[in-house]
Amino acid sequence: MSSESDQAVNENAIIKCESVYKIFGDNAQKVLASSKGNVNAESFLDAGCVVGVNNASFEVYEGELLILMGLSGSGKSTLLRCISRLTDPTAGNIFIEGQDLLAMNSKELIELRRSKMGMVFQSFGLLPHKTVLENIAFPLQVKGLSTQESIKRALEMAELVALGGRENYFPRQLSGGQQQRVGIARSLAVEPDIWFLDEPFSALDPLIRKEMQDEFIRLRQVLNKTILFVTHDFDEALRLADRIAIMKDGVIEQLDTPTNIVLNPATEYVRKFTEEVPREKVLKIESVMDPYSSSEEFSDLKVSKDAIVETVAESILSQEKAVAVVDANNEIVGALHPSHVINVLFGGKSDNNNQD
Repeated sequence: MSSESDQAVNENAIIKCESVYKIFGDNAQKVLASSKGNVNAESFLDAGCVVGVNNASFEVYEGELLILMGLSGSGKSTLLRCISRLTDPTAGNIFIEGQDLLAMNSKELIELRRSKMGMVFQSFGLLPHKTVLENIAFPLQVKGLSTQESIKRALEMAELVALGGRENYFPRQLSGGQQQRVGIARSLAVEPDIWFLDEPFSALDPLIRKEMQDEFIRLRQVLNKTILFVTHDFDEALRLADRIAIMKDGVIEQLDTPTNIVLNPATEYVRKFTEEVPREKVLKIESVMDPYSSSEEFSDLKVSKDAIVETVAESILSQEKAVAVVDANNEIVGALHPSHVINVLFGGKSDNNNQD
């Protein structure tokens, strides 16, 4: 990519983190300064400090969904709290749409949260004495909207998350999934540009969780928000993310597309995360195709480069000849060979020609 293209992309960076650290402990600043940025979780623990986030640098682009994931204690929620400034980082820089988040005073920070940020957490945080409609309207009234305006907007949000007809229910009258929908509607009511979600579905049973993921995918297509989403569930991350940042001991081990993380894990820790993943459910055809050669003889079957392998694998593997891979304009952009597909899906590694 050219430098001009890089500049164009960077202009659309909604969130930018530069060497962000969060160290817990009374002497955190002193210990971090003496380390000169070379932070080791075990040695810091010996010094009475706990490493929450260790030198996190990345950008989140307009309309992108970046998932922070890792096991409990990996630092994913701490990093999200630093970026929303619910927690102040120990060191580093954070920019929201070019504004220096850490330089903001309390008044500026409150205004940024009210106008730009929506937040959804694992605990629903609903007000038990208020109805669905009143819960959704509450942040709008805090923002200063009239009762009539806030109720009108709350009704629209209730419809958006499929709670029409339950506007006058109290939280105790709703299922877990419905309560989470209220939380989502409430965060969306203020029309945030940036959406922070911290384990929003982890308290739900598997069936409701799948339903909420489906709802989330639908909402995302409608709303096109920039989203930072925390989860410990790798299947959830693979299903929802544009990119995934896998964390361990506060360090981002790998930040990449789901496809590249599955095909090309950067560390042993990431490899362990991906080894049980059914690759055919994750990978797109373009990830397993070979370069196109005009001299090659193809079968009559053609498949889209954007198709998920699982959806077309049976048809591909039944072909004796190579299968043509086409783009949105029906132009051939690659070739599929059954032997290569089998190799990638069942333990083989992609070669350099197949990286995104």
